[in-house]
Amino acid sequence: MKKIISFLIAGSVGLVADAGVLLLLLRFTSFDPFSARIFAIAAAMGCTWIINRNFTFQKGGRSVASEGVRYGSVGLSSALLNYIIYASLLFVFVEFRPIFAMLIASGLATCWSYFGYNTFVYGSPKK
Repeated sequence: MKKIISFLIAGSVGLVADAGVLLLLLRFTSFDPFSARIFAIAAAMGCTWIINRNFTFQKGGRSVASEGVRYGSVGLSSALLNYIIYASLLFVFVEFRPIFAMLIASGLATCWSYFGYNTFVYGSPKK
């Protein structure tokens, strides 16, 4: 239970980073909602990696390089899922606000990323 709570805290920090970067880019740059979201997701991934690596998951006994490749794989697949849901919502519901699409997409991608990080990245390595 502690692991899930810590993961949700990390995700909440990532969500704030995601929303903050998205809103700042939309407000103060000429980025469209689709381009801005790419940078926002990257910022969120960086925040959550630091927290998850240090507080949420036990080190799995893999090298940092191996862990990094695995974390990146799960992170990228989760980011792609997140972005596809986000973009789909904005295309289907033209008047939908980007921040609401971001919240829905992030919530749905959370389950995927937890499963991936918990099993593929920080689970016990095969011997």
